[in-house]
Amino acid sequence: MKTSSFLPALLALTLASPATATAPVAAPAVPVTPSAAASVTPVPPQAATPAILAPVPTPVPAPISSVRGLWLDAFGPGLKTAAQVRRSVEDAASLGVNTLFVQAIRRADCLCRRSSLPVITDADLEKDFDPLAEVTRLAHARGMRVIAWVSVTGASNLRVPNSNPAHVSRQHGAQAGAASWLSRRPDGSWQEGADGWLDPAIPDAADFMVGGVVSLVRHYPVDGVQLDRIRYPDGGNWGYDPKTLARYRAETGAKGTPAPDDARWRDWKREQVTLLVRRIALEVKAVRPTAWVTAATITYGPPPPPGDLDAFHKTRTYLDVLQDWPTWMREGLLDLNVLMNYKRDAVGEQGAWLDGWNAFAASVRGNAEVAGGTALYLNPPAVTASQANRTVGAGLGWVGYSYRTPTLDVYGTRQTTAQGLAAVRAVLTAPGSVLATRVPWSTRPPSIRGLMGRIVGTPTPGGRTVEAFRDGQVIARAITDGGGYYGFLNLSPGPVEVRVSGQRWAEPVPEIGVIRYPDLLVRDVRPAASGKAGGT
Repeated sequence: MKTSSFLPALLALTLASPATATAPVAAPAVPVTPSAAASVTPVPPQAATPAILAPVPTPVPAPISSVRGLWLDAFGPGLKTAAQVRRSVEDAASLGVNTLFVQAIRRADCLCRRSSLPVITDADLEKDFDPLAEVTRLAHARGMRVIAWVSVTGASNLRVPNSNPAHVSRQHGAQAGAASWLSRRPDGSWQEGADGWLDPAIPDAADFMVGGVVSLVRHYPVDGVQLDRIRYPDGGNWGYDPKTLARYRAETGAKGTPAPDDARWRDWKREQVTLLVRRIALEVKAVRPTAWVTAATITYGPPPPPGDLDAFHKTRTYLDVLQDWPTWMREGLLDLNVLMNYKRDAVGEQGAWLDGWNAFAASVRGNAEVAGGTALYLNPPAVTASQANRTVGAGLGWVGYSYRTPTLDVYGTRQTTAQGLAAVRAVLTAPGSVLATRVPWSTRPPSIRGLMGRIVGTPTPGGRTVEAFRDGQVIARAITDGGGYYGFLNLSPGPVEVRVSGQRWAEPVPEIGVIRYPDLLVRDVRPAASGKAGGT
């Protein structure tokens, strides 16, 4: 999450004494890879000649990603006029990055004019100007990729409301009664600070969010999308809209209202977030298989050890905001995971936390690429350079947040953006640093094929097990979302039969692209108490 209201809160969090924050867990200062961990045996000297053994260098990890990126946010100048966009692209090019992560969908509105969403309400936005179109045109001309950054569940902000009558906050906001799509606490409240969030477990809201993201890929030549705020708000006590509770009870057989720390309830909500990621990825790939699906993911607190999923399941990322990004990578839902690894090396164990989260993500990535996103605005330039170099040295790509606030002094209004950019450019382009030499990022996304479908004809289409068969063997499993949608990415090409609730369909998965199976009519199917589908 990268919002103007979020920055002060994050700064306060990172300045907190480690004694009052989550107790740190020891994490490796340098990510461990199989090649780096392997011991090196010196070659014995020849018998006839005394040998002087030269030190054997430690093998460098093969790069997981070569992305070198910069976030361009819309919480201030940078994207709102043609002149600002030209300046932003020129500055990024001179810095030497190969990718721009450009804010497109902010709070269910767009810095663009050809999406399914209203244009942002902002007096500073140049009349009839399309920021996404122009930044994409100029960046492509300079050899940079453009990833459209989307705040997926963002619905509204009370301080800067969208004035369009068609905006979701006016059609399905806090005052819409049963038609509201907002995530709520047990007492019915919906504000997190000044923000409202859409609930991923409300099927109509999910359709709306999917449609907004897909419209960017359909109408703009962007190289991909980045899913931000693809989670529940902080606090762990969200999801209590009556429609969400009714779905949960119908799919699981649970009674009453679950407590916020009810494990089954948390697991179910976490699955709704994953199902939203899955459907967005499938729908994007159905429009353009070579579009990158990325996410900006949470790394709160101390990291789990590399490869330790049990430890990850005890983190705030998993238990509080309900992100399961290791699964997203493993199942091919993400092509690139950009960790929001916003740490301050000078505060407690945060420097080790940054390295530890990088190591963990690299160890559970499946086929996905991984990049470490670091907070330029929380650190002086020398620390930014150190964090970027350590991240890239571990084999990951690197993305900096953000162009508008490139140093701690800019964020603290002690320096102009131009001064901050000059300072951070000097250290990042210094010999041996991450941007000293321009590095291309030209790889194709790892997920380029799959299948998707939907079940219909039942009042409870969600939570049903879907199995994909080949040669009589199960090769993948998934569950349906609240609208009955299901799908799989990264299956190998060839025949696949899908079976769900007594129905089946078979068609081949293509070499490239997502095939859409016909709707399957489910009859005489009853949800079992476990939440898994039963049928006759």
